[in-house]
Amino acid sequence: MGEQDPGGGRKTAKAAKKAPGETVPRGEKAAVKSNAAEKGASGKRSGGAEAPTGAKKAASAKKAASAKKAASAKKAASARKAAPAEKAAAAKKSTAAKKATPAKKATPAKKAASAQKTAPAKKSSAARASTKRAISKKPAIVPEKATASVKGASAVKTVTPKPPTAESRTALVRRARRIDRELADVYPYAHPELDFDNSFQLLVATVLSAQTTDLRVNQTTPALFGKYPTPEDLSAANPEEVEEILRPCGFFRAKTKSVMGLSKALVENHGGEVPGRLEDLVKLPGVGRKTAFVVLGNAFGRPGITVDTHFQRLVRRWQWTEQTDPDKIEAEIAALFPKSDWTDLSHHVIWHGRRICHARKPACGACPIAPLCPAYGEGETDPDKAKKLLKYEKGGFPGQRLKPPQSYLDAGGKPAPPLGAG
Repeated sequence: MGEQDPGGGRKTAKAAKKAPGETVPRGEKAAVKSNAAEKGASGKRSGGAEAPTGAKKAASAKKAASAKKAASAKKAASARKAAPAEKAAAAKKSTAAKKATPAKKATPAKKAASAQKTAPAKKSSAARASTKRAISKKPAIVPEKATASVKGASAVKTVTPKPPTAESRTALVRRARRIDRELADVYPYAHPELDFDNSFQLLVATVLSAQTTDLRVNQTTPALFGKYPTPEDLSAANPEEVEEILRPCGFFRAKTKSVMGLSKALVENHGGEVPGRLEDLVKLPGVGRKTAFVVLGNAFGRPGITVDTHFQRLVRRWQWTEQTDPDKIEAEIAALFPKSDWTDLSHHVIWHGRRICHARKPACGACPIAPLCPAYGEGETDPDKAKKLLKYEKGGFPGQRLKPPQSYLDAGGKPAPPLGAG
């Protein structure tokens, strides 16, 4: 409670305390103290109760504020992080879209480029193919006929060599017969290249010609027929003496046995005469179809096809047949020609094989039937080099017969030298 001053107002305890020089009665001092103590106690109680509550509220407020700030900071951070991620994703999408668009555009471009690449490739392959075809066909080099040393030969016609592709039967027949006609012009003097005076000598000489040249046989038979002119003489001869005569021909023991055996068969079965039938000839020792047709065609005038090694090589080279067996070759070639042409056809083919169309290196550049030959180019195509490959009268050399027919000599042919004459 306050104290009333003399002027009628009241003084507070503080004022009373502060008033200097005033004295306060003890009772009043005690009262003032108690009042102050009560006020302090109540103030302490009220302040003590309210202080923690406010502190808690302030702390919670601070925590909430800091939590909000942290949350907002996190959101901002996440937003900041998300923004670049979204931008990066968008950038990736746009980049992919940009890439996809040119890729799609590039697909036709690639196709066009590949088409452009394949087009030249196809053109180049086609060019190569045409070049190969051109090479295989060869330019139409028209070689001079190999008749420089032989008179009376006609000039070759200008024909481009064309290999028969899917050739019909009719076309094959025409081509084969045309080749034979051309060869007949080149070899009008063609004849059997074995010397003989009768059918017996031709039969024996043909048997001896196996695995050797006609030239070697022609150089050997004069001594043989000079000593044993008939089948009777030869069948009764001393085998050792015959072997010695036939030694230059090679395989002389086997050949001695054959010629003495066929001579004995002629004496015993045919009265010493050579039969004029195929079935009788092939029964003689050492005689096959080839030998029989040589004898029939040239000693009896009965047409036959002689399928020797030259004949086989050339008819396959000309693609007249694909057979390799002599009997089948004979049958197929016989079907292409009239029977009357068979013997001369054999001479033409064999002569051409011996002089120009060699086994190892044919003289293509000097071949008169080059425009008709499917195998043109297998040999030497240069005309000058090819001429050096020609043999016998075509190359200016002696032939194989010691006693050739007059027609051969008239055409410029030369007789062969006798045995031992070099």
